[in-house]
Amino acid sequence: MATIKDVAKIAEVTVTTVSRVLNNRGYISQITRDKVHEAMKQLDYQPNEIARSLFRRKSNLIGLIIPNVAHPFFAELTSYIEYYAYKAGYKILLCNSYQDSVKEKDYVEMLKRYQVDGIIMGSHTVDTSDYLSPTLPIVALDRTFTNNIPFVTSDNYHGGVLATNLLIDRGCKKIAHISGPLEINTPANKRYQAFMDVVLARKVNFVIKQTKLDIFDGYEKLAYKLFEDYPDIDGVFASSDMIAASIIHVANLVGKDITKDLKIVGYDDINIASLIVPSLTTIKQPIEAMGELAVKILIDLLEKKEVDIENILPVTLVERKTT
Repeated sequence: MATIKDVAKIAEVTVTTVSRVLNNRGYISQITRDKVHEAMKQLDYQPNEIARSLFRRKSNLIGLIIPNVAHPFFAELTSYIEYYAYKAGYKILLCNSYQDSVKEKDYVEMLKRYQVDGIIMGSHTVDTSDYLSPTLPIVALDRTFTNNIPFVTSDNYHGGVLATNLLIDRGCKKIAHISGPLEINTPANKRYQAFMDVVLARKVNFVIKQTKLDIFDGYEKLAYKLFEDYPDIDGVFASSDMIAASIIHVANLVGKDITKDLKIVGYDDINIASLIVPSLTTIKQPIEAMGELAVKILIDLLEKKEVDIENILPVTLVERKTT
């Protein structure tokens, strides 16, 4: 395997000159740069990126920790984060936490060892702030920390109000809300708060169920149990489109007519929402804008710019066939 010394020998320059070319530091004539790059090409030399990042104190790497890249919402969000990070000259190291606090902690420590410039944290475990370094720039997605870490989210409360009012306005008399785990303090809990405020104010019967938003295995079982325990439910506000899709699937299996017997509103407006049969009414999160803003805020932090701690983007109601 070729070394930097081999490159210097072929290019007939010093090792220091090769290092300066690699790290773009100091004045180097174009002739010398061309000689070094030609030598690298001849030797198929690959620079040690970790060593270079230590030298430059910048890796142009961003760590991204999410619960589950298989979830369509996080898959879309990850694609936009990668796109806007690459556009700005950064690459992504992707980590799946699967809501495991131990695994999440391991990934944070790994990202520190790899000298990432910053972390975008989209995972949702209960207690993580004890191991987040205050010196490493961090931006949170759909979660809040206590140590002034900026976060990007959508207007979850307004989304919950839109969804719940729509179901009631469409004539629903008993509405189920399927939320994420409420013991985890995330902005998404405001969907539940909004639901409760609306049903209590409008005096509508309701049912609350909780599930993990990124784990698909239990959705169908939850739907069967919901219809078994509460056969008179005529409206469902689900905190994700994937949950809503499972509700639609099971409703069809047990003979409920959508929208005659049951109306459903999801959340996110992931790509499949318009493809489900019947197509899903949902609250649209601005997924691309969230990804773009998270990258922008992190880069602003790296450049020592002032940023807002709270970044809340608007949501919209997209009405389709399930209401």
